[in-house]
Amino acid sequence: QVQLVESGGGLVQAGGSLRLSCVASGSIFSIGTMGWYRQAPGKQRDLVARITRGGSTSYADSVKGRFTISRDNAKNTVYLQMNSLKPEDTAVYYCYANGVTEGLRYLEDWGQGTLVTVSS
Repeated sequence: QVQLVESGGGLVQAGGSLRLSCVASGSIFSIGTMGWYRQAPGKQRDLVARITRGGSTSYADSVKGRFTISRDNAKNTVYLQMNSLKPEDTAVYYCYANGVTEGLRYLEDWGQGTLVTVSS
């Protein structure tokens, strides 16, 4: 069993910054791609950013130049540094990871979500 636990959400004023963290733990052999998605009220869950084990990154157009994703493979941890936050960034942010378990099975899992609220 694998768990993803996020932290770092909260309330911030527009123009401010937050850093989200997500740690994967459990019966993990290897973590592949990790990423962050977000879901605003009444909307679908959309990709924010993702990063491969080798460090290749991709971002949603709406966050390019403001958000930075990074990871620490030794700690099975992914980070999302969010700068110049806007009210439209308000959403529940979910961590995502895929990889292989110790039992050599494919894993794909989501965190429980952390709320980010940006006030105008």
